[in-house]
Amino acid sequence: MQQKSTPGLKALLFSGWIISLVVPGTMLAQTDPPKPLTIEVDLKQDQGPLKPIWAWFGYDEPNYTYMKDGKKLLTEISQLSRVPVNVRAHSLLVTGDGTAALKWGSTNAYTEDKQGNPVYDWTVVDKIFDTYIERGMKPIAQIGFMPEALSTNPQPYRHHWKPGDNYNDIYLGWAYPPKDYTKWSELVFQWVKHSVARYGRKEVESWYWELWNEPNISYWKGTTEEYIKLYDYTADAVKRALPTAKMGGPEVTGPGSEGSQTFFRAFMDHVVNGKNYVTGKTGSPIDFITFHAKGAPKLVRAASGEGHVQMNMGTQLRDIDKGFELVASYPTLKNLPIIIGESDPEGCAACSEDMSPQNAYRNGTMYSSYTAASFARKYDLAQARGVNLAGAVTWAFEFEDQAWFRGFRDLATNGVDKPVLNVFRMFGMMTGNRVGVKGGLAYDYARIRDQSVRAEADINALATKDAKTAAVMVWHYHDDNLPAPDAPVSVRIAGVPVQRVLIQHYRIDKQFSNSYEVWKKMGSPRTPTSEQITELEKAGQLKLLTSPEWVTVKDGTVMLNMELPRQGVSLLKLSWE
Repeated sequence: MQQKSTPGLKALLFSGWIISLVVPGTMLAQTDPPKPLTIEVDLKQDQGPLKPIWAWFGYDEPNYTYMKDGKKLLTEISQLSRVPVNVRAHSLLVTGDGTAALKWGSTNAYTEDKQGNPVYDWTVVDKIFDTYIERGMKPIAQIGFMPEALSTNPQPYRHHWKPGDNYNDIYLGWAYPPKDYTKWSELVFQWVKHSVARYGRKEVESWYWELWNEPNISYWKGTTEEYIKLYDYTADAVKRALPTAKMGGPEVTGPGSEGSQTFFRAFMDHVVNGKNYVTGKTGSPIDFITFHAKGAPKLVRAASGEGHVQMNMGTQLRDIDKGFELVASYPTLKNLPIIIGESDPEGCAACSEDMSPQNAYRNGTMYSSYTAASFARKYDLAQARGVNLAGAVTWAFEFEDQAWFRGFRDLATNGVDKPVLNVFRMFGMMTGNRVGVKGGLAYDYARIRDQSVRAEADINALATKDAKTAAVMVWHYHDDNLPAPDAPVSVRIAGVPVQRVLIQHYRIDKQFSNSYEVWKKMGSPRTPTSEQITELEKAGQLKLLTSPEWVTVKDGTVMLNMELPRQGVSLLKLSWE
């Protein structure tokens, strides 16, 4: 969250009340005027295709998918990308009536009659997947969690968690292994078979099928070996129903920790060399590999109790790097696609700002600038490790019928887009191959991985070029959410192949592409009027900083100058005929 501040003063809004925080003197150095910086982009320095790793999204609550604001947001997400967007959701096999709640969802896909015979009902699952398919999206079909009738410890089954409760309260009967692996396998087989019948073989071949979520923590109440056994039964069922289906795992979280690495290696060792629980043969089918990586924001306080939000991008990048390193250590697996199944600034989308003040970055431009800077470094880390990064899932969606700008990690609030969604609109305009970026840049991926962004600001760029366009995304990011002067930035673009180009300059900052700042100027209304909602919806769209302009190219070069605010992001789009 960002508020207008005077030097040395920081105001944070927590659920309608104000705390004024005096910034420690050690932080005032950030108000020193930044030195002018020139970023040099070379369109002739081709670095290969820029994979749309950003076109991947996910969320805990599957039943939000087909609700009013869920459908609206999914439509907007699908429209910002030239390629199909992949969507991952939890709880697709959970028993229940389909009522949506925080950290909860259900489909009632599997129950049993009085004789213990399986009863399959795909009504809610189809409703979810139909919503994706209608928008040209691709499901990441998460096989889980355990239906009540199959759970080895079914009661209690449903939780009623809310922000402020103990997070461990959510892990109930749905998190346990099956009491009958054969029945579980048949459930998976019937789901895949049904999907092929409903959507067609070619469509389902384009999906990703995966088992469970974060089985190295309490999402899985079984042992590591029981997860491996479940994977064998699951993969066998998927492949029996559709031999060409893509099957993967294990979706472990925090590869930087010793416990996660132990689980990850046990799984990888098994799929390569282990005895398959179903076939008795060596190894298990695997077509892609998944893990999670999160950052670690905190509220930094002075001795007096005063403080501010401080992000930690380095924590997230270290987890990503360790995950890549682990995959790369298996010669037969290192070229498989990697999906970072959840890739975010921290670990609880449903933990609101009013209960967790370190999450006060989510409504404003700190979230959007973090996203721009971190995604660029994911490309760099994958290249450095020589692995095949296919996607990085942003675990953020929307929370239906919640308070406006409550501070969830979401892309929109009550149907109004937040600034972070506009970064993905920018990514959607970046096509073709990545090209070279250099200059007097303070950070590369290795320095942020090792140190995060705690000294000077991270002012850098990501650039692309195709046959008739080029795009340069520029950000001005810092881990510490403190006031700072705008940065004078010049972007020198060389290798432009024509004499004149049309330049469009898009911006995300306090004044542009920012519904949150507009809402605050309205007085932070709890129930905006219809006219205010219309204004907020317009403010949430990606905006041009200036009018489009035709510029003459001199010696193949264009020079563009800007003042870029702290936590601001610009996209320079060049087009020619």
